[in-house]
Amino acid sequence: MNRLVWIRPEDKVVRVQAGMRWRDLQDVLDPLGLAVRTMQSYANFTVGGSVSVNAHGRYVDHGPVGNTVRALRLVLADGSVVEADRTQQAELFRAAIGGYGAVGVIVEVELDLADNVPIERVVAETTLAGYPAHFDQAVRGDPASVLHNADLLPPAFDRPVSVTWRRTGRPLTETARLVPRGASYGLEQNVLWAVTELPGGPKLRRSVIHPMLLAKPVVQWLNHEASLDVAELEPRTRLMSTYVLQEYFVPRRHFESFARGMGEVLRQQRVEAVNVSVRHSPADTLSLLPWAREEVFSFVLYHKQRTWAAARDVVAQWTRELIDLVLAHDGRYYLPYQLHATRAQFDRAYPEAVALRTLKAVVDPQGKFCNELWARYL
Repeated sequence: MNRLVWIRPEDKVVRVQAGMRWRDLQDVLDPLGLAVRTMQSYANFTVGGSVSVNAHGRYVDHGPVGNTVRALRLVLADGSVVEADRTQQAELFRAAIGGYGAVGVIVEVELDLADNVPIERVVAETTLAGYPAHFDQAVRGDPASVLHNADLLPPAFDRPVSVTWRRTGRPLTETARLVPRGASYGLEQNVLWAVTELPGGPKLRRSVIHPMLLAKPVVQWLNHEASLDVAELEPRTRLMSTYVLQEYFVPRRHFESFARGMGEVLRQQRVEAVNVSVRHSPADTLSLLPWAREEVFSFVLYHKQRTWAAARDVVAQWTRELIDLVLAHDGRYYLPYQLHATRAQFDRAYPEAVALRTLKAVVDPQGKFCNELWARYL
């Protein structure tokens, strides 16, 4: 289930089997001068899995990957195979994108593509109060902007470091077209350990490591930046601790208030936060369970946690605090991570789940398609 079905380079459209990873698709696209239009920051994930969670990345004004999906082929609970898009089987199409497998198995995905272009990195520091205006003027207001995120670093989480990749005609500083497969990331793993375990680690990262990593000019192909390997985030061992993601989607009008509240929770609970990465998305008007009912900034929390039961319980407690915080700011939390939310929090965050339950009762009345997420909340 990981093969190319067909590609039309002249139309910038491709159809793949759902088990193909983004990195495998990039091997097909790069010689043609093409790129994935929207995907996560790392290329290890499957296309079908990304569609099922309606993932997003750093692409300016693109929103989730579902916006680039033209059509899906689904296998339903009765064994039938259906083609779904925005006009035929539209309800199934909307439910499968970001539906976490509730209504069927995605077996093929048809996607819009983009051009592979040279991009340069532009770094700026701003304030929490000034960040939305900075985004409007320097990022969204620049038609050359392609990728963007802003880093909030512990312990204060109050000085966004804006990182934008924009189209450029400048000479390449990195000539490789794709990140090599199977590279060693020992240095990155050691740095990650140091900033979370050593005394003064967060200060070391903010004052020395982070500025050093962003200091030199970089011009590279879009496909190179989009083919990052998640191995660079892997811990040396998970015996005593691991690294975990959470994500919260906040209407832009509440950006500063939520950011300050989140920082306060993280400090009070002594969360071993590595960083919070801020991204942007327009409203999602396609999927049945949208995480962006309106224009939002997303807060991607990357943190370290211990692996024993008591430590997991502590994480669950402050995670529910953050979920309450985002709900109080008219936002939502992202569903694919650890299942710490209460049923009441889920129902408040995703009232559209009622429509998903109704559809599932029709297309999967025996509940054949289930997982830990839907066993708990659907």
